[in-house]
Amino acid sequence: AQAAKDQAWSGAISSGISLIGGLSDRRLKKNIKLIGKSPSGLKIYAFEYIDKFFGEHTYQGVMSDEVPNNAVVNNGGYDRVDYSKIDVEFKIL
Repeated sequence: AQAAKDQAWSGAISSGISLIGGLSDRRLKKNIKLIGKSPSGLKIYAFEYIDKFFGEHTYQGVMSDEVPNNAVVNNGGYDRVDYSKIDVEFKIL
């Protein structure tokens, strides 16, 4: 588990995408609830991270497998989303 955290952390840093907000891989999340859709039709979810290492709040964001490929970065084993390329805001709820 620690190796996965280390990979996710180093991947987020090397890709230049913020760790919190960039990690949008469904495998890292729990209590996922659909809460809306963006103007472009992307599904917006409320969720928590399974591992509190990635944050201890409920967040709003997307699932990396549901956004355009040009917004997804896979570096370190987990997908990240570059939120600057989509019309959804990543935030703490």
